[in-house]
Amino acid sequence: MRAGLDGRDSLVVMPTGGGKSLCYQVPAELAQRTDIVVSPLISLMKDQVDGLRECGYAAAALYSGMPLHAVHETEEQVAAGRYRLVFVAPERLLTARFLQLIAPLKVRAFAIDEAHCISQWGHDFRPEYRQLAEIKTRFPQASIHAYTATATQRVRTDIIEQLRLSKPVVLVGTFDRPNLLYRIIPRIDARAQVLEVLRRHPGQAAIVYCLSRNDTETMAEALKANGLRAACYHAGMDADARRHTQEAFSSETLDVVAATVAFGMGIDRSDVRCVIHAAMPKSIEHYQQETGRAGRDGLEAECVLLYSAADVLRWESLIEKSAAESNPAPESIAAARELLAQMRRLCTGVHCRHRALSEYFGQDYSKAQCGACDVCFGEVQGLTDATLTAKKILSCVARAGQQFGAEHIIDVLLGAQTERVRRWGHDKLTTYSLMKGTDRKSVTNMIYQLLDEGLLERTGDDRPVLKLNDASWAVLRSQRTVQLLQPKTKVRKSRFEEESWNNVDGDLFESLRSLRRELAAERGVPAYLLFSDATLRDMARAKPRSAAALLSIRGVGERKLADLGQRFLDHIASYCRANDLRKPLLPAG
Repeated sequence: MRAGLDGRDSLVVMPTGGGKSLCYQVPAELAQRTDIVVSPLISLMKDQVDGLRECGYAAAALYSGMPLHAVHETEEQVAAGRYRLVFVAPERLLTARFLQLIAPLKVRAFAIDEAHCISQWGHDFRPEYRQLAEIKTRFPQASIHAYTATATQRVRTDIIEQLRLSKPVVLVGTFDRPNLLYRIIPRIDARAQVLEVLRRHPGQAAIVYCLSRNDTETMAEALKANGLRAACYHAGMDADARRHTQEAFSSETLDVVAATVAFGMGIDRSDVRCVIHAAMPKSIEHYQQETGRAGRDGLEAECVLLYSAADVLRWESLIEKSAAESNPAPESIAAARELLAQMRRLCTGVHCRHRALSEYFGQDYSKAQCGACDVCFGEVQGLTDATLTAKKILSCVARAGQQFGAEHIIDVLLGAQTERVRRWGHDKLTTYSLMKGTDRKSVTNMIYQLLDEGLLERTGDDRPVLKLNDASWAVLRSQRTVQLLQPKTKVRKSRFEEESWNNVDGDLFESLRSLRRELAAERGVPAYLLFSDATLRDMARAKPRSAAALLSIRGVGERKLADLGQRFLDHIASYCRANDLRKPLLPAG
């Protein structure tokens, strides 16, 4: 904020929900000037503008698809200097029309949101961001402030160079999100495992990230078939369908969205209690940003990643396909492969998740145990007799002549009566039916774990074949032991979650959520813009009975007290009478 007021360039790196937007909102308001915010997504712009206006802050956005009359009205207000912040996409910023519009304002500051998009070493490089370097040439009097939630030291350096920042203040916040509970578990049956996690969060907001458009659709259908209020979201849907899903999620008429990454960037709902990755993302930066959609209100949230080495193979194939089609610079391909390798190491390592993420972004982690991840909870569970199981699989590959793919090997191990098994005479092998009765998806997962550990290899052609290597033979000769992981059925709550519910009247909290939903529907705004879940929990904990008492609740300011206070006070009073709760925890004021 000080850099914004002093007109000095800055680079601000803080986790999602850490308060980056305040850094450009406050200076513009204090200085009573018009600043420009560059944002990559229309939905994100609209969401921020709605939230600011709900608080009485003068903000607007200009984006494609706006009605012509709304564009003209907004431009008139911009030209008159009536907005403190104007949000635009990078493609619009340097157009002749927009430059002419803001020229009389003598803009003093530009905020570049999602600034990592300018770096080819980042996780979401966008060529259109490169033109933003022209800001320094066209507006030499203005300061530039770059904001991102995910940037390693290499990416931070590249952002500064690409935007031509002059002696910037570099401010890096704490990457750790202690309210998030991380779990990375072997993927056996994605739909069943996702359903199991979601049932721990009934009626709460959740996002399920999937790798492909088709995956989002099949996942959403499976969840709906099991009684959940779910829908899919991906870039292949028409604009109306995407908008409908997003608005339903924001208004709390939809609990779960199965989505590609196109969804998470555009949603700012603060009370997402669960983020699930049904497949591994392609970088730790993506993982940090996507899990960052959870718990933005500071309350507890669970983040579960279902991992299989099949995801790594799939991403490697996509990287190769992209290289063949678009002929990018060799360093870009190398960067993508390195990001993928780092993500794989996070998934396969048995280390505190909070520590691993903090150290990846260059920060020390002082706690011996985080108390909020599967590793520190002792939930990472090894398979009994893993070495014997590995020997069965490797022996089957060997006896089949190292000429077959995983599906055929699994058929042999499970004793399947397929035409192909009989044709090759593999029903006569000593390994035939050796793992009969084992769940097929579990055997598939074990094979991918062996591939991941380098104990088995797979050819990279169109019809991949499993092959043994020196490590495989070491296992078969009992010269090496093997560890295979399996999901643990019983899981714990984090200490953070237990403390956040301390003395909260759960029934009152749910009734306050219903009131919030009703009021938001009346106003046509997302429910979380009225009050956050954290504020509602504090109300349900303190049960304020007066305006002064309500004002002492975090998240209730003078404007919201005047606008919404009486409705909530009346509701709390009615609940307390109905349940014979006569003494408020806060004084009457």
